[in-house]
Amino acid sequence: MWLLLVTSLFHICLASDYQSKRAKILYDESIQMIGGKIILTDKESAVNNCLMRHKFEEVDYGLDNPQYYNFSRHFFTYKDKIRNSKVYRIIRDMPKGAALHIHDMGILDPDYVLNITYMDNLFVCFEESDVNLKFADKPPNTDCNWQLMKEARESSGNITMFDENLSKHFTICVHDPDVIYPSIKEVWDAFTGYFKRVASMMSYRPVWEQYFYDVLKKFRNDNIMYVEVRSVLLNLYELDGTVYEPLITAKTYQKSYKRFMKDYPDFIGAKLIYAPPRNIDIYKLDEYLKLAYKIKAHMPEFFAGFDLVGQEATGSPLVEFIPQLESAENDFNYFFHAGETNWYGTLVDQNLVDAVLLGAKRIGHAYALTKHPVVMKLVMENDIGIEVNVISNAVLGLVRDVRNHPLSTFIAQGLPVVLSSDDPGVWEADPLSDDFYVTFVGVASRLADLRLLKQLALNSLKYSVLDVDAKKIAIKKFNRRWTEFIDNFKCTNY
Repeated sequence: MWLLLVTSLFHICLASDYQSKRAKILYDESIQMIGGKIILTDKESAVNNCLMRHKFEEVDYGLDNPQYYNFSRHFFTYKDKIRNSKVYRIIRDMPKGAALHIHDMGILDPDYVLNITYMDNLFVCFEESDVNLKFADKPPNTDCNWQLMKEARESSGNITMFDENLSKHFTICVHDPDVIYPSIKEVWDAFTGYFKRVASMMSYRPVWEQYFYDVLKKFRNDNIMYVEVRSVLLNLYELDGTVYEPLITAKTYQKSYKRFMKDYPDFIGAKLIYAPPRNIDIYKLDEYLKLAYKIKAHMPEFFAGFDLVGQEATGSPLVEFIPQLESAENDFNYFFHAGETNWYGTLVDQNLVDAVLLGAKRIGHAYALTKHPVVMKLVMENDIGIEVNVISNAVLGLVRDVRNHPLSTFIAQGLPVVLSSDDPGVWEADPLSDDFYVTFVGVASRLADLRLLKQLALNSLKYSVLDVDAKKIAIKKFNRRWTEFIDNFKCTNY
């Protein structure tokens, strides 16, 4: 009996020691996670209890019923169901800081773009599977059967069906994405096709001015306080055919921004990142950099920095432009798209190396970063913001099941992540709430809570290009908005 008792006590001690070690490992991991060191107030804890109860319901349902788990499917199959989520509704009402990785023409939804086609003086030319659009005071002088959109719509015999068919050109959403987009090529063809299609209509100066104003309003309504928008700076034009240089496009942005700030002074602000296409040679890059210098000289307070955009695998790698980019690195903030790829050991994913060596303030996407541990270490040591666009990566063919997105590793290791949305209008997503929701429920740990959401929002302001004083004011305003959200929160509303 005595021997049995001693043996039992010995096993209990061993088990207790094992459980203690296990608990310590899990605790150490939890505090390393983004937001892990935040201490919630009593009121925040009450909000967190409500939030996590709803989150556990969603995640645990997926655990028990994997055949119905939305996040293992294509975003298009569940995007409309997001609106029914209580977690989503809480995130929608939560202040989320800033959006730092968005492209101008891809932000607003197809309904907004369709409404532009109701403006006067818009000409349309229908092709077999596409449509050309151009504002003008007379039919454009090209080999196309141009007609006024107003007349085409009225003569269609069914305006509702006409608009339904037309609006399909302003989105890449489809009912059967796995059939329509069997590989990354097909979806990128559709994606780039969208921009080619709407560019000539959107670059009509009055449309461009109002569009950016409405972009800022849309983000504000989604509880975003500040944006940094990337633009290729198309040449704007007038009805009579007058075409303006890109500097005027940048000034038009600033004009719309100032008008918006006058109407909505509670908004923190906006800045412009000049981001021309990357499929170029060294001579074209010289032109881009000269324009960047000109923009900075004319509007230094509005100009944020420089990037090169487009599909990395088909564009020129950064390493081809090192002398030019190095010569300008002290003059511009760089925010390079880098590592937006599934490839490993190519010049495409090695853009990450060059982005770091060129002193990028933030890196766009960085999807391949986990394959480059030395670069990842440098990102952490140099505190380089990582602009993650999880829905974009899923829609554009990098990942199917978002649980496999490298963002889960970024979150677990406490990397300097900034959530953004890339081109949400093209796939009919919210300005930012959908990306927060998919990250929180589909990518992050089941146990990740309100602290993660709060830290991600704070990161978006921390890694912005606001100067030191403006950043302090922005964070102060965010904290005030956050406190109001917490104080007014009622779980029964969700």
